[in-house]
Amino acid sequence: MQVRFGTFILDMARRRLLQGDDERHLSPKAFELLRLLLENRPRALSKEEIHQRLWPSVFVSEATLSSLVAEVRSALGENAQTAGFVRTVHRFGYAFEGEAADAASPAHRPGDRARCWIIWEYGQVALPDGEHLIGRDGDVAVWLESPTISRHHAKIRISDAHATIEDLASKNGTFLHGSRLAAPAPLADGDEIRLGSITVTFRKAGASGSTVTKAST
Repeated sequence: MQVRFGTFILDMARRRLLQGDDERHLSPKAFELLRLLLENRPRALSKEEIHQRLWPSVFVSEATLSSLVAEVRSALGENAQTAGFVRTVHRFGYAFEGEAADAASPAHRPGDRARCWIIWEYGQVALPDGEHLIGRDGDVAVWLESPTISRHHAKIRISDAHATIEDLASKNGTFLHGSRLAAPAPLADGDEIRLGSITVTFRKAGASGSTVTKAST
């Protein structure tokens, strides 16, 4: 999914913020904050709600959130003193301000068509052919925020209709069918994968390329 606002596009599947042909850098957590504000527009989110969504079960200071907001504003070319897309709701929290709409995804090469998906409580990521890292570092394809997730936790490899998953010596392990992985293992549609304390579902697109719908929670 992509959302267009002003001269920007937030590409949620590829985790990129684009302004024209230029990519605006955001740390993984700042990306999640901008996505959270966009997905809940025009509703204002309290600081408490933002903390619960971005740092579940982890204590962080209010200054940490302020720093994150400043990072998002900087990427959007604004600051606290100028009117922009990120609005401060005094003594409450923050909201997205302005018009935003779904944008058509850019054309991909045939080999880039999403064949598989990783789905979890807070989102889903399309995976075309290739290798895809899972973890909480800034260079991963599937970013999961939890202290139980290693920076590079696991890797999914997709080739044609075949997919495998491999644990990358993570501290808390990668589990498939209830067993901790010690070697690469094949993935089938509907498999549940536990990475640390987070469970995700692996789905394959149908032969017709139909969209995978996330089950309601």
